[in-house]
Amino acid sequence: MAHRFLSSANRFSARFAFIFTVSLSCTYLCYSILFCRSTIMTSQGYEGKRCPPSKNAGGKKLLGKLDNCASLEVRSGTAAQRGSSDPRDQSRAPASTGSHWADAKLRNMSVAQKYGNKKLPNALIVGVKKGGTRAVLEFIRIHPDVRALGTEPHFFDRNYDRGLDWYRGLMPRTLDSQITLEKTPSYFVTREAPRRISSMSHKTKLIVVVRNPVTRAISDYTQTLSKKPDIPTFEELAFKNKSLGLVDTSWNAIRIGMYILHLENWLQYFRLSQMHFVSGERLITDPAGEMGRVQDFLGLKRIITDKHFYFNRTKGFPCLKKPESSSQPRCLGKSKGRTHVQIEQEVIEQLQEFYRPFNIKFYETVGQDFKWD
Repeated sequence: MAHRFLSSANRFSARFAFIFTVSLSCTYLCYSILFCRSTIMTSQGYEGKRCPPSKNAGGKKLLGKLDNCASLEVRSGTAAQRGSSDPRDQSRAPASTGSHWADAKLRNMSVAQKYGNKKLPNALIVGVKKGGTRAVLEFIRIHPDVRALGTEPHFFDRNYDRGLDWYRGLMPRTLDSQITLEKTPSYFVTREAPRRISSMSHKTKLIVVVRNPVTRAISDYTQTLSKKPDIPTFEELAFKNKSLGLVDTSWNAIRIGMYILHLENWLQYFRLSQMHFVSGERLITDPAGEMGRVQDFLGLKRIITDKHFYFNRTKGFPCLKKPESSSQPRCLGKSKGRTHVQIEQEVIEQLQEFYRPFNIKFYETVGQDFKWD
């Protein structure tokens, strides 16, 4: 009888131990599942905000990961802005995100300088002198996906014999996701430039900033006069015979404005679809609109909008608003916005008449009316 009682007690203890073990295991399993799920969700929440590179990653793998991070940073700055059905409107930044573009630009610059490579440019601002090329360069280079050379290298007109390796060495470091850009406005009127650029890459995108050729010529002369005060008057340089209205097309200030003659040379090597024409006048009155079209042409999101500009009444043209990371607004230098030399209205009208047939053919070729007449 005692033996049965002990045997029953042992069985009860074994069952109790088994049930207790199973219960404890289930509790631990449930706790583990809940804890892991919470950890995974938290990790995913941070993954979209930062993407730290692995110290042990190889060079190419690391660069690829950083490219993805840069793209995420740009997207995160614009994701909250999307509400319109128009893709262009979706990427326009509200005023409250004024510092996001500057932060993204600084992050991308830092990453590019550390992990990027020097590459030949994907796009060039090729002209024209005194058209507004410096403004376009300064405006587009605030885009996080653009890295631009600040100086004019004059490679395709003056330094071509130095070779492409020398030219590449001048470029800023960029990531694969970024565009490399340079500006030299004299390329547009250099006969050899289109062929040389096409030899580098026939896929290069070309930006041409054009302006009323009469205004452009006066601006050109004003700049030269500031450096050489003893040059002849504008009228003396512009005409072979003013009374007969014979314009001197050998003077460079006049010849640059004959845009269609130069464009025909470019169209021997590039398709018109590879060229984008910026209006120098609209760049002043509507900088955001002009820069929006430049961003579209380069395949960039419209991050640069009217929120980035203010009109400087003293200079007479738009400047970039101050980002929170800077203590000063960004305006073009003292050499920009000079007061033009006063020219007689009769001279202006004669030049307008001279340029009219060139302008009309230019409008017809590019499919855009710049309203200079």
